[in-house]
Amino acid sequence: MTPRSVDELLADARRRLERLDPQEAYEAISRGAVLVDIRSESQRARDGVVPGAHVVARNVLEWRADPASEWRDPAIADPSRQVIVMCDEGYQSSLAAATLQELGIERATDLIGGFQAWRKAGLPVS
Repeated sequence: MTPRSVDELLADARRRLERLDPQEAYEAISRGAVLVDIRSESQRARDGVVPGAHVVARNVLEWRADPASEWRDPAIADPSRQVIVMCDEGYQSSLAAATLQELGIERATDLIGGFQAWRKAGLPVS
């Protein structure tokens, strides 16, 4: 296998996603999509959280999202549900959302610009 750069991995992931800007994500959540916050505890403590977001540590995300996993979270591991992954600035979330698609969460996507864009858009933060 030929090694690829992280920029190539990111570009490949984003080609598969129907990424959402903050307003689109907010509207999708109002229609039943789930927002998954994969930011670190220190980032959440520093900047706040999006009310109603499911907080899942990045290192266990795949186990929570895999419908066949005994450690699944039913809110995330539902292949029929739209799952929006949010990190701090919208990079890590693209890679994570692409991985969720490989697990069968076909409508997985991410938030363009991450939490920082959400906050800048004036959307709810607590």
